[in-house]
Amino acid sequence: MKRPKTIALLSGGLDSILAVKMMVDLGFEVIALNMKTPFCTCDGKDVCYSQVTAERLKIPLRRIYGGEEYLEIVKNPKHGYGKNMNPCLDCRVFLFKKAKELMEQEGAEFVFTGEVLGERPMSQRRDAMNLIERESGLKGRVLRPLSAKLLEPTLMETEGAVDRSRLLEIQGRSRKPQLALAERYQIDYFPCPAGGCLLTDPAFAPKLKESIQHGEDSMRHMTLLKVGRHFRTPSGAKIIAGRDKGENEVLMGLAGDAEPKFTADEHKSTYVLLLGEPGAEDRILAARVCARYCDEKDSGSVPVRMWLDSSSEFQLLRVDPMEESLLSALRVG
Repeated sequence: MKRPKTIALLSGGLDSILAVKMMVDLGFEVIALNMKTPFCTCDGKDVCYSQVTAERLKIPLRRIYGGEEYLEIVKNPKHGYGKNMNPCLDCRVFLFKKAKELMEQEGAEFVFTGEVLGERPMSQRRDAMNLIERESGLKGRVLRPLSAKLLEPTLMETEGAVDRSRLLEIQGRSRKPQLALAERYQIDYFPCPAGGCLLTDPAFAPKLKESIQHGEDSMRHMTLLKVGRHFRTPSGAKIIAGRDKGENEVLMGLAGDAEPKFTADEHKSTYVLLLGEPGAEDRILAARVCARYCDEKDSGSVPVRMWLDSSSEFQLLRVDPMEESLLSALRVG
């Protein structure tokens, strides 16, 4: 019997990889859907696990990017946040709606995921799973093969398209069953299970919340949040100091022509970007932050270049490096 076509939600994490492997082995025609957002950290620097999975299992991979539309969900989640700034329920509804659109475009019959009952406290409870299905328009058409025997049968199972006896009953937060299954399947190309979303990161979340409160909520601001050390001046301007060459390049690449930029003159130094509507005092504070993170920070006053659209046309400011107490008072997050 020919198996129906199905859409896989493939994050690239171990659970989703296992679910895809199961369904491919059961003979289903699988199309994988992967979503990236400005807050994803799930793939390694040189490895995209969703791509590796698709290539090894010889299935097509469709990619979508949650940009401005997704950012609005992060700013105003209908179902609120988790422990940090993670709108997990709204995020899942958003992703499932995209999966439903692809399912209809491809003529597929259902969607499946690697979700495990009870593994994540906000989105993988039984009631949360039901809510996500209802709000996405996929009620009865979401299969969770790793935990299926613990859940109500889907339409695909009751109609005979999926053999329920071939599915699993994994639950809870222990990773032992998944690791054992990965060994059985000879899967060794998955990331660590620590999580792949900055919105759950207790160090990143306060910076995001503070940024949104100050109206710095564009896609550019979201990218800048992931770079450098962040400081807020008393006037409301923001100072961002790069931590290494790569971050300095990102900062300068994202800087607007009219935004003040700083680096120490004739010394190895960080680059600093000043955002908002800064006044003269803000520029001095930004220069002092820059001086604090240069090689000459212990030698008294430091000459710091400040420029706008052209680094060759600069103003030289001689400032004292910022003392640690003031630095800590201005630091965000």
